[in-house]
Amino acid sequence: MKKMNVMRFVLFVALASLLTVGCAKQPAQQTTTDAPAQQQPATDSGVKETEVKETVSYSVSDLTRVYFDFDSYVLSAKARKTLAQNAEVLKAMSGLKVRIEGHCDERGSDEYNLALGERRAQAAMNYMSTLGVPASRMSTISYGEEKALDPGHDEGSWAKNRRAEFVAN
Repeated sequence: MKKMNVMRFVLFVALASLLTVGCAKQPAQQTTTDAPAQQQPATDSGVKETEVKETVSYSVSDLTRVYFDFDSYVLSAKARKTLAQNAEVLKAMSGLKVRIEGHCDERGSDEYNLALGERRAQAAMNYMSTLGVPASRMSTISYGEEKALDPGHDEGSWAKNRRAEFVAN
């Protein structure tokens, strides 16, 4: 199991490196203000640069995990709000595909937690589909209790581990 986790980590790092290095960088954009425009220096071509209106841009890091109650895959109002924000990010980044990972706390059998993690990931995916994110851009996987966010053995730790996370796919 450790070897498989190490391989997944290496694959994730390689994928993240490719995405970071392989994508062309957009020039930084400036916002307009009500103040008088400042003169911009002339470029090599002799044309003055003008200010550009601000556009909203997102990144994968804008995708936020959602949390679940004990022994549940029902989406709370807070989880639905977070998923709505995630859906906006995915709609704005039309080429991005994500994997939704379902996680559980350490209580329960391995089989039970894998099934519960899958239901949590599926609930998040289904809700985002109703918000207009194509299901073809999302996949799910369950890690059960295998990838704890907090290794503690108390309610605070368990609450952090009952989650669905979003990873670029």
